Amino acid sequence: MEQFVVSARKYRPQTFKDVVGQQAITNTLLNAIENNHLASALLFTGPRGVGKTTCARILARKINQPGYDDPNEDFAFNVFELDAASNNSVDDIRSLIDQVRIPPQTGKYKVYIIDEVHMLSSAAFNAFLKTLEEPPKHAIFILATTEKHKIIPTILSRCQIFDFKRITVKDAKEHLAEVAKSQGVEFEDDALHIIAQKADGAMRDALSIFDRVVSYCGNNLTRQAVTENLNVLDYETYINMTDLILENKIPEVLMAYNDILSKGFDGHHFIAGLASHFRDLLVAKTPATLSLLEMGEAAQKLYGQQSQKVASAFLLKGIDIANDCDLKYKVSQNQRLLVELALMQLSSIDFDGEKKKPEFIIPPAYYRNNSYSISEVKQPLAESQKPFVEEVPKAAEIEDISSGPLGDASDASSVAMTVEELPAENEKPPLSNQPKVSSMSLKSVSHRKELTENLKSTVKEVTHLPSESFTETEMLEQWVKYAERLNEKGQHIVASLLTINNPTLDGTTIIHELPNESSKIDFEKDKELLGYLQSRLHNHDITINVIVNETLVLKKSTRAIDKYNRLVELNPNLELMRNLFGLEVNE
Repeated sequence: MEQFVVSARKYRPQTFKDVVGQQAITNTLLNAIENNHLASALLFTGPRGVGKTTCARILARKINQPGYDDPNEDFAFNVFELDAASNNSVDDIRSLIDQVRIPPQTGKYKVYIIDEVHMLSSAAFNAFLKTLEEPPKHAIFILATTEKHKIIPTILSRCQIFDFKRITVKDAKEHLAEVAKSQGVEFEDDALHIIAQKADGAMRDALSIFDRVVSYCGNNLTRQAVTENLNVLDYETYINMTDLILENKIPEVLMAYNDILSKGFDGHHFIAGLASHFRDLLVAKTPATLSLLEMGEAAQKLYGQQSQKVASAFLLKGIDIANDCDLKYKVSQNQRLLVELALMQLSSIDFDGEKKKPEFIIPPAYYRNNSYSISEVKQPLAESQKPFVEEVPKAAEIEDISSGPLGDASDASSVAMTVEELPAENEKPPLSNQPKVSSMSLKSVSHRKELTENLKSTVKEVTHLPSESFTETEMLEQWVKYAERLNEKGQHIVASLLTINNPTLDGTTIIHELPNESSKIDFEKDKELLGYLQSRLHNHDITINVIVNETLVLKKSTRAIDKYNRLVELNPNLELMRNLFGLEVNE
């Protein structure tokens, strides 16, 4: 059996043109070589598998053969690669410095590629500073790292930095398509797209995954086979789940989630993917943002179709619920229940982003299964079974009727009511059953005149409110009862303001004095006192006038026993505590 060469090595770029997804950097390096503008210390930084070491090797070969690019000649004698992860001591750097002094035997430059340079110790970095700043004219240093933030600033300031970016899904898919064609492998576009997504911007990972999938599928890469081998949730799973959610089928949604778990998928991965799916649907609703979807044409078509079924309000609410579940997943004691609750919440949302209101308390299927007909269930009530509902025309209709061709100015003035004449909302007197007559309908003249007369009598009945006489003693009795009622409810501040001074009566006006403006504001926050007194004293002409009298502060007693009695009024438990511990109050 011949030795198998993995695609990451077999298809490693040999020229700058072959490098995938780093055109800005490769063009910069080419121009620097052509214009003799290449720095003596370069720092290549970026994620794994994006071409840092590859570009360093291509650059080392390129600068030693101006005007000639032979991929078979790598000038191995002039290229020195050092792994800083295992050679990170001061002695290793000193040995490197000794080698730098020797000029190259062939070619023009000696290139030193130090990989994972962030692994060097602080002492090694300091030993390397002087050589890196002023190297011999034949030496060029190329430092490569995935963690630039771990390199000390004095090293960064001596290097020309090149930031390698992640390879896009589109570029990775196109390169995988070329590799598959060169190997005679047939493929589906969505299959390569899934591989490129799984690689997460690393071309080396994409080629490694490609080799693994080809070993599983043979020479025919299908989307289904790729998803099975890579154990990923493809877009069809989320589309089917979203269809069930939109139809409010909670049992089916829970069963579908159970099938996902039974295949070995993680619930955290699923709910995060569902939030991303809702985001993609939101993006697919607008043609201008359709380019943000990193997927094949077939997938984009499916997303476009489903996005037309869903309202934006639903998607925003769905993203919020899914993200909340994602944040709580790791700290949850029952992670499966957490995801299921999120799915049930999503299934209870209507298309407008609001909770769906069920049409039936008992579903129609129950009646069908028990030999009932839906017509019997929905049969309207008989006239004798309908609840009696009194309907009174609005004030606008009253004015319209009275001021129309059937009434005159005197009728309108006698029927129209002001806001002050209307009864309180909680004291509406019973009204006679009036027939439904719209102000815009063509009814008989006699019928509308009859309605107008009935409304006149109704208004006269409504405007009559009780106004019985009462004494100041009766008023004080109800005043104290209301204060006691507030104490029972725990509203001690307003209760104390009621009892701070005895109110006086002037006709139907109750005058109450308070010590300052702040206490007046607190007192006026209570909106029930006036209605309470009007109801208990049977007089709706009662009003309350609050007066600020700052001299009331001077009338307060300063004796300890009076203060204690005041506190006992607010909290009777103080007396129990005094008796329990045998305490005394000083006079």
